[in-house]
Amino acid sequence: MPGLATQVECYSVVIAIGGIPVRVNTTDADFLEMLQERYAGFLSAEARAEFDFDVDLVPPAFANPDADVSVTHRSGRWFMERGDFRAEWEPAARRGSIRQSANPYSIDAVLRIVHTLVLARQGGFLLHSASAIRNGKALLFAGVSGAGKTTISRLAPVDATLLTDEISYVRKVGEDYVACGTPFTGELAKLGENTSAPVAALYLLAQGPENRIDPVAVADAGRELLANMLFFAEDQELVHWAFQAACDFVHRVPVYRLTFMPDARVWQMIG
Repeated sequence: MPGLATQVECYSVVIAIGGIPVRVNTTDADFLEMLQERYAGFLSAEARAEFDFDVDLVPPAFANPDADVSVTHRSGRWFMERGDFRAEWEPAARRGSIRQSANPYSIDAVLRIVHTLVLARQGGFLLHSASAIRNGKALLFAGVSGAGKTTISRLAPVDATLLTDEISYVRKVGEDYVACGTPFTGELAKLGENTSAPVAALYLLAQGPENRIDPVAVADAGRELLANMLFFAEDQELVHWAFQAACDFVHRVPVYRLTFMPDARVWQMIG
């Protein structure tokens, strides 16, 4: 009847990565189903969430998801933009909005950015590295694309629990560090396990003609850790926090350079 407002149904899903639940709200049931499939294993049944994001879906247009990300801070709000999305987030209000087409890559990027911002204030970080749990301890394997993150993950023994083959989630708990599983996948296209363990060591990967492990000096370890951290924001305060997080980490966690051949026997050295 004329004059009656149309009721729009809203759907929600809570995605909990690293123990931080983020609620995503949408009015599109198909998009909700896509989120449930994409983040299976990282969905929370609890109603509580640290932050809410409302997703405004727009028709697909030519966009480049490989374009540089812009993350800026103004008047208490974070503004995030790439070729395929625009987002705003107000931490004090615990709310944000995302404008994107119905694809999993844009929301994935926003979640990574938000988690880097949250972790930075806590002394943690996201890292370009594979990670796995073995014998109750988490091992990190960092390196640029092609260094061997996927290879070391594929070679992992059956008693190792894969947390990720691409982006590790490192939280500072007291004076120690914990690695958490993530849904952020690399070439294996396999979600990490939603579990965590104390970090025992960081290995800087290099493929070579032999399997060997060499200790890395603290100063060199700090530089290489910073080079592999995910960091997006153009913000001096966050730059300081990231630098401090790297320094604190390499002073508490052993760092080694792992040169290895694509052979499962390498895990006999590191496990």
